[in-house]
Amino acid sequence: MRNKTLKYALLLVSGFALSSPVWAENECPDYDKARGAMLANTCAGCHGTNGASVGPASPIIGGLSAETISETMKAYKSGDRPSTIMGRIARGYTDEEIDAMAGFFCEQKFVPAKQEVDAEKAEAGKELHDKYKCEKCHEEGGTIDVDGSSIIAGQWKAYLAYELSDFQEKHRGMPKKMKRAMKKLLKQDADARLEQIIEYYASQQ
Repeated sequence: MRNKTLKYALLLVSGFALSSPVWAENECPDYDKARGAMLANTCAGCHGTNGASVGPASPIIGGLSAETISETMKAYKSGDRPSTIMGRIARGYTDEEIDAMAGFFCEQKFVPAKQEVDAEKAEAGKELHDKYKCEKCHEEGGTIDVDGSSIIAGQWKAYLAYELSDFQEKHRGMPKKMKRAMKKLLKQDADARLEQIIEYYASQQ
């Protein structure tokens, strides 16, 4: 039985490897490149060089759209989006500086987190992603940053868990489509399902 389970898990892992996701390149706005790079370097302590976070809870921001980064930073700055330290950090920048940093990170390659995943839970999470039509906002399995949905495929598991917790506890507002989907998804076995969907997005490496 043990060998059968191991064989099944290996087949699933192989399946993910064979269907490696491709993160789309952004159309990035013009910006002051020297200024953007200089300012973005200050983010490396938490978010890694060029926004390629080494984890475990800091999100990967290199490769996100300029719109997503700019809107997120400005929401931290105004207090519209709750945070621990990002609000204080964001208030230290002008809107123009934020836009320059956003341009820089937009041009970087998204580097997915290399982390261990549970193949069976990831497969169950993929089924949940499909069943509850998460694809409507998180296109291509969450690899595309579109309409402010950000990239969730390949992010660190701890970060994904914190973000979902913020939505659940209503620290952050959810779009209507997401609220309806989450309500259905979490109607039963909420903890198990959250873990499964996190494993799915984390499995895309």
